[in-house]
Amino acid sequence: MTITTASGVHGTQLAEFAFLGLLAFTKDLPRLLLDKAERRWGHYPVDELRGQTILIVGFGSIGKEIGRLGRAFGMRVIGVNRSGIGGSSNADEIHAPGSLDDLLPLADAVVLSMPSTGETRLMFDAHAFGLMRANAIFVNVGRGAVVDEDALVSALKDGRLRGAVLDVFATEPLPVGSALWDLPNVLVSPHTAALSRRENARIVDLFAENLRRFLASEALVNRVDPDLLY
Repeated sequence: MTITTASGVHGTQLAEFAFLGLLAFTKDLPRLLLDKAERRWGHYPVDELRGQTILIVGFGSIGKEIGRLGRAFGMRVIGVNRSGIGGSSNADEIHAPGSLDDLLPLADAVVLSMPSTGETRLMFDAHAFGLMRANAIFVNVGRGAVVDEDALVSALKDGRLRGAVLDVFATEPLPVGSALWDLPNVLVSPHTAALSRRENARIVDLFAENLRRFLASEALVNRVDPDLLY
Protein backbone atom coordinates (compact mmCIF):
# COMPACT_ATOMS: atom_id res chain seq x y z
CA MET A 1 0.00 0.00 0.00
CA THR A 2 1.23 3.49 -0.87
CA ILE A 3 0.27 6.53 1.18
CA THR A 4 0.84 10.15 0.21
CA THR A 5 0.36 13.37 2.18
CA ALA A 6 -0.73 16.93 1.50
CA SER A 7 2.74 18.23 2.34
CA GLY A 8 3.33 21.69 0.92
CA VAL A 9 -0.33 22.69 0.88
CA HIS A 10 -0.08 24.55 4.20
CA GLY A 11 3.31 26.20 3.83
CA THR A 12 2.09 29.67 2.89
CA GLN A 13 -0.40 30.13 5.70
CA LEU A 14 1.82 28.61 8.41
CA ALA A 15 4.75 30.79 7.37
CA GLU A 16 2.52 33.87 7.44
CA PHE A 17 1.24 32.92 10.90
CA ALA A 18 4.80 32.48 12.15
CA PHE A 19 5.65 35.99 11.02
CA LEU A 20 2.45 37.38 12.47
CA GLY A 21 3.79 36.21 15.82
CA LEU A 22 7.37 37.32 15.20
CA LEU A 23 6.23 40.80 14.23
CA ALA A 24 3.78 41.00 17.15
CA PHE A 25 6.53 40.50 19.72
CA THR A 26 9.29 42.30 17.81
CA LYS A 27 7.07 45.40 17.56
CA ASP A 28 5.75 44.90 21.13
CA LEU A 29 2.08 44.44 20.27
CA PRO A 30 1.20 43.49 23.89
CA ARG A 31 2.43 46.90 25.03
CA LEU A 32 0.53 48.68 22.24
CA LEU A 33 -2.71 46.94 23.25
CA LEU A 34 -2.16 47.77 26.91
CA ASP A 35 -1.34 51.40 26.12
CA LYS A 36 -4.48 51.66 24.02
CA ALA A 37 -6.65 50.17 26.77
CA GLU A 38 -5.21 52.64 29.28
CA ARG A 39 -5.24 55.56 26.80
CA ARG A 40 -1.52 56.07 27.36
CA TRP A 41 0.55 57.96 24.77
CA GLY A 42 4.31 57.55 24.74
CA HIS A 43 7.18 57.22 22.31
CA TYR A 44 9.68 54.38 22.60
CA PRO A 45 11.97 52.44 20.25
CA VAL A 46 11.23 48.87 19.15
CA ASP A 47 13.28 46.14 17.52
CA GLU A 48 13.28 45.10 13.87
CA LEU A 49 13.56 41.71 12.19
CA ARG A 50 16.18 42.85 9.72
CA GLY A 51 19.61 41.62 10.78
CA GLN A 52 18.25 39.13 13.31
CA THR A 53 18.85 35.37 13.15
CA ILE A 54 15.97 32.92 12.74
CA LEU A 55 16.53 29.23 13.45
CA ILE A 56 14.01 26.96 11.71
CA VAL A 57 13.93 23.43 13.11
CA GLY A 58 12.26 21.23 10.52
CA PHE A 59 13.34 22.58 7.15
CA GLY A 60 10.84 20.83 4.90
CA SER A 61 8.24 22.50 2.73
CA ILE A 62 6.88 24.63 5.59
CA GLY A 63 10.31 25.46 6.94
CA LYS A 64 11.55 26.55 3.53
CA GLU A 65 8.62 28.93 3.12
CA ILE A 66 9.34 30.38 6.55
CA GLY A 67 12.94 30.76 5.45
CA ARG A 68 11.88 32.53 2.26
CA LEU A 69 9.97 35.11 4.26
CA GLY A 70 12.86 35.43 6.68
CA ARG A 71 15.21 36.24 3.82
CA ALA A 72 12.69 38.80 2.51
CA PHE A 73 12.77 40.51 5.91
CA GLY A 74 16.56 40.62 5.79
CA MET A 75 17.09 37.96 8.46
CA ARG A 76 19.91 35.43 8.68
CA VAL A 77 18.21 32.07 8.16
CA ILE A 78 19.55 28.84 9.69
CA GLY A 79 17.69 25.64 8.85
CA VAL A 80 17.82 22.28 10.63
CA ASN A 81 16.73 19.11 8.87
CA ARG A 82 17.16 15.43 9.54
CA SER A 83 20.22 14.99 7.32
CA GLY A 84 21.91 18.35 7.77
CA ILE A 85 22.35 18.62 4.00
CA GLY A 86 20.38 20.04 1.13
CA GLY A 87 21.12 23.41 -0.41
CA SER A 88 18.32 25.95 -0.46
CA SER A 89 18.13 29.56 -1.54
CA ASN A 90 15.85 30.08 1.48
CA ALA A 91 18.59 29.45 4.06
CA ASP A 92 22.07 30.75 4.74
CA GLU A 93 23.04 27.51 6.51
CA ILE A 94 21.67 23.99 6.94
CA HIS A 95 22.57 21.78 9.91
CA ALA A 96 21.60 18.44 11.46
CA PRO A 97 19.74 18.18 14.80
CA GLY A 98 22.96 17.24 16.54
CA SER A 99 24.08 20.86 16.17
CA LEU A 100 21.12 22.34 18.07
CA ASP A 101 23.07 22.99 21.27
CA ASP A 102 25.45 25.20 19.29
CA LEU A 103 22.72 26.88 17.22
CA LEU A 104 20.14 27.78 19.86
CA PRO A 105 22.30 30.46 21.54
CA LEU A 106 22.68 32.21 18.15
CA ALA A 107 18.99 32.66 17.38
CA ASP A 108 16.77 35.66 18.03
CA ALA A 109 13.80 33.56 16.92
CA VAL A 110 13.32 29.79 16.97
CA VAL A 111 10.56 28.31 14.79
CA LEU A 112 9.56 24.65 14.95
CA SER A 113 7.95 23.04 11.92
CA MET A 114 8.91 19.38 12.34
CA PRO A 115 6.70 16.30 12.81
CA SER A 116 6.27 14.33 16.01
CA THR A 117 8.38 11.18 15.89
CA GLY A 118 10.33 9.11 18.36
CA GLU A 119 13.34 11.30 17.62
CA THR A 120 11.61 14.65 18.05
CA ARG A 121 9.29 14.02 21.01
CA LEU A 122 10.06 16.51 23.81
CA MET A 123 13.11 17.71 21.89
CA PHE A 124 12.51 21.19 23.27
CA ASP A 125 12.84 20.74 27.01
CA ALA A 126 14.34 22.74 29.88
CA HIS A 127 17.82 22.13 28.49
CA ALA A 128 16.91 23.55 25.08
CA PHE A 129 15.10 26.57 26.48
CA GLY A 130 18.04 27.20 28.78
CA LEU A 131 20.33 27.45 25.76
CA MET A 132 18.16 29.94 23.91
CA ARG A 133 19.19 33.57 23.75
CA ALA A 134 17.59 35.79 26.37
CA ASN A 135 14.59 37.63 24.91
CA ALA A 136 14.25 35.19 21.99
CA ILE A 137 10.86 34.51 20.41
CA PHE A 138 9.66 30.89 20.24
CA VAL A 139 7.22 29.70 17.56
CA ASN A 140 5.69 26.24 17.12
CA VAL A 141 3.67 25.44 14.01
CA GLY A 142 4.74 21.78 13.89
CA ARG A 143 3.50 19.42 16.60
CA GLY A 144 2.84 20.01 20.28
CA ALA A 145 4.47 16.74 21.35
CA VAL A 146 7.95 18.05 20.51
CA VAL A 147 7.75 20.61 23.36
CA ASP A 148 7.89 20.14 27.11
CA GLU A 149 5.16 22.67 27.93
CA ASP A 150 6.05 22.88 31.63
CA ALA A 151 9.59 23.88 30.68
CA LEU A 152 8.23 26.40 28.18
CA VAL A 153 5.94 27.95 30.79
CA SER A 154 8.86 28.26 33.21
CA ALA A 155 11.01 30.01 30.60
CA LEU A 156 8.18 32.43 29.81
CA LYS A 157 7.39 33.18 33.46
CA ASP A 158 11.08 33.75 34.22
CA GLY A 159 11.23 36.31 31.42
CA ARG A 160 13.92 34.33 29.61
CA LEU A 161 11.84 34.30 26.44
CA ARG A 162 10.25 37.41 24.98
CA GLY A 163 7.22 35.47 23.86
CA ALA A 164 5.79 32.26 22.44
CA VAL A 165 3.62 31.86 19.36
CA LEU A 166 1.80 28.52 19.50
CA ASP A 167 -0.57 26.84 17.06
CA VAL A 168 -0.10 23.30 18.44
CA PHE A 169 -0.12 21.82 21.92
CA ALA A 170 0.62 18.58 23.75
CA THR A 171 -3.10 18.20 24.53
CA GLU A 172 -5.76 19.61 22.22
CA PRO A 173 -8.01 21.41 22.88
CA LEU A 174 -5.63 23.21 25.23
CA PRO A 175 -6.91 22.44 28.77
CA VAL A 176 -8.65 25.38 30.43
CA GLY A 177 -6.25 25.07 33.36
CA SER A 178 -3.11 25.50 31.24
CA ALA A 179 -0.91 28.41 32.28
CA LEU A 180 -0.43 29.23 28.60
CA TRP A 181 -3.91 30.81 28.51
CA ASP A 182 -3.00 33.44 31.11
CA LEU A 183 0.54 34.43 30.18
CA PRO A 184 0.58 37.86 28.47
CA ASN A 185 3.58 36.93 26.35
CA VAL A 186 1.89 33.96 24.64
CA LEU A 187 -0.14 33.99 21.44
CA VAL A 188 -2.48 30.97 21.34
CA SER A 189 -4.00 29.69 18.10
CA PRO A 190 -6.36 26.67 18.27
CA HIS A 191 -4.44 24.57 15.71
CA THR A 192 -6.05 26.65 12.99
CA ALA A 193 -3.10 28.53 11.48
CA ALA A 194 -2.84 26.05 8.60
CA LEU A 195 -6.43 26.57 7.51
CA SER A 196 -7.02 28.74 4.46
CA ARG A 197 -9.88 29.54 2.14
CA ARG A 198 -7.61 28.21 -0.62
CA GLU A 199 -6.73 24.98 1.18
CA ASN A 200 -9.31 22.66 -0.41
CA ALA A 201 -8.47 23.82 -3.93
CA ARG A 202 -4.77 23.15 -3.32
CA ILE A 203 -5.50 19.67 -1.94
CA VAL A 204 -7.66 18.84 -4.96
CA ASP A 205 -4.93 20.01 -7.32
CA LEU A 206 -2.37 17.86 -5.50
CA PHE A 207 -4.65 14.82 -5.53
CA ALA A 208 -5.35 15.26 -9.24
CA GLU A 209 -1.63 15.48 -9.98
CA ASN A 210 -0.94 12.30 -8.01
CA LEU A 211 -3.82 10.52 -9.75
CA ARG A 212 -2.34 11.48 -13.12
CA ARG A 213 1.07 10.21 -11.99
CA PHE A 214 -0.42 6.98 -10.67
CA LEU A 215 -2.21 6.24 -13.93
CA ALA A 216 0.98 7.03 -15.85
CA SER A 217 3.10 4.81 -13.54
CA GLU A 218 5.15 7.84 -12.48
CA ALA A 219 6.61 8.59 -9.03
CA LEU A 220 4.02 10.04 -6.66
CA VAL A 221 4.41 13.38 -4.88
CA ASN A 222 4.75 13.32 -1.07
CA ARG A 223 5.01 9.56 -0.73
CA VAL A 224 5.19 8.56 2.94
CA ASP A 225 8.35 6.79 4.11
CA PRO A 226 7.13 3.85 6.25
CA ASP A 227 10.22 4.09 8.45
CA LEU A 228 10.00 7.83 9.12
CA LEU A 229 6.16 7.89 9.10
CA TYR A 230 6.09 11.13 7.09
